[in-house]
Amino acid sequence: MRKRYEELETDDGRVIRYVRHRNGGGMVAKGARVSEDAFVADGTWVDPGAQVQAGAHVGRHCWVEPGAVVAEGAHLATYVHVGRDAVLGRDVRLGSRAEVGAGARLEDGVVVAPEAHVPEGAEVRPRGFPPHVLAA
Repeated sequence: MRKRYEELETDDGRVIRYVRHRNGGGMVAKGARVSEDAFVADGTWVDPGAQVQAGAHVGRHCWVEPGAVVAEGAHLATYVHVGRDAVLGRDVRLGSRAEVGAGARLEDGVVVAPEAHVPEGAEVRPRGFPPHVLAA
């Protein structure tokens, strides 16, 4: 049987408790807001103050930093990193190993290719990438 929670100590000595999300088994910090019907895969960490909204899918081994927002219907493939205070709009799609820098804003429907990097503070609008750039 695996543990239902983990506690991690930050550099400044604070202890943060993470509990397993019922839909997927990913680790969600106390203070994060994650919808019951969002999917947060095992091996993923959602930090305090982050939000994962209804219908979002966060794949295995992702990291959603404090203050980040993953809007409804967004899909993060595997090994995705969403930086502090970044906002992913509705139905955004991030390919495997994509990185979104702190404070970046991705509008509804944006598709980010696998292994792509969105710089800190960037504002990204949909460009009509074909659906085949997504990773499962």
